[in-house]
Amino acid sequence: MKALLLALMLGIAPLFAHAEIVQRFGPLEVHYNAIPTDELLPDVARAYKIERSKTRGLLTLSVLKRGADGRLSPVPAKIAVYATYPSLQLATIDMREVREGTAVYYLGEFRMAPPATLKFNATVETAGEPRRDLSFEQTFYK
Repeated sequence: MKALLLALMLGIAPLFAHAEIVQRFGPLEVHYNAIPTDELLPDVARAYKIERSKTRGLLTLSVLKRGADGRLSPVPAKIAVYATYPSLQLATIDMREVREGTAVYYLGEFRMAPPATLKFNATVETAGEPRRDLSFEQTFYK
């Protein structure tokens, strides 16, 4: 399965200069990205059961915690995400956890109608840390 994660990241990264964004909260790093699903490689989309479409997006999110030794390690989290569309309509994005070896990350699909800018709001809760809130916007083009 690590090969699938690598393929997912390699399949996406060349397409976007801003392939991954990070927000830091003390010892936590939250990495996230939102892309149109039609940019996924067909094999990757099939393996993760993601519908490829110009009107669907994929949100990826992972949480890493810096240990006493300075190393970052993936940690499981309780994540709630919603998107605000240009019409100001809110939509909850159901995130599903994926574990591959020591990696832990979350995937969520949403509908979109490019061109559009969506605002994403997320709460991230991990054991031993206070709840963290993050927001970001992503513009999707035709």
